[in-house]
Amino acid sequence: AKFRQILPDFAANSAERAELLTQIARTQALQAHFEPAHATLDEAEKLLQPDWTRAHIRYCLERGRVYNSSGHVDAARSLFLDAWELTISCQCEDALAIDAAHMIAIVEPPSKQLDWNLQALAMAERSSDEKAKRWKASLYNNIGWTYHDQGEYEKALDCFQKALAERQAQKSEAEIRIARWCVARTLRSLNRIDESLAMQQALLADFEASGEKDGFVNEEIAECLLLQGRQKESMPHFARAY
Repeated sequence: AKFRQILPDFAANSAERAELLTQIARTQALQAHFEPAHATLDEAEKLLQPDWTRAHIRYCLERGRVYNSSGHVDAARSLFLDAWELTISCQCEDALAIDAAHMIAIVEPPSKQLDWNLQALAMAERSSDEKAKRWKASLYNNIGWTYHDQGEYEKALDCFQKALAERQAQKSEAEIRIARWCVARTLRSLNRIDESLAMQQALLADFEASGEKDGFVNEEIAECLLLQGRQKESMPHFARAY
């Protein structure tokens, strides 16, 4: 609604209007309104001019996201690759290049995901663009889960701890809590049960103090208690998670 409100502020044939339309399409796709999202992108596509590189990149990214969210992975992959190649050719859109690489990682098989995320992370770490740097937390998180899925828990823990540090620097409490949970979850995988349980219990206290709930925290507390042989204590937490 806010995007629609400012749309008239941009000239009908401007690159800025085309970009804004792609972001309206993104909000539509996030609501699973895929046909309206494609229609909005059709409108943006008609405006595109050859030298509007940034608008082209955003168009490819958002069309790709709509396809991916609606289950058309091959079409999405092709568009994400187009976006990546455009960012590399212009060498001026680090944040969008990282976005493209991380989306490619999402649609690629596990054997290729890590390479794309590491490539995106390397770009985020060397970039002078603040928007690009802000990607580090998400990328550390994604790479951490890839390592976790591969059973490389020490590498996963290192990534999740770095993600936590980035989130703390950004001062986003909700994201900090997720990052803390990831660290604690990996400690359980490393059989460091006492540390994992203590972190999850601290998280639970934070949620309760703010009047919120998080079933994933209860689930992890229950898993840790079960591993400690405290089955009776685990049961209420499993019930709350359920």
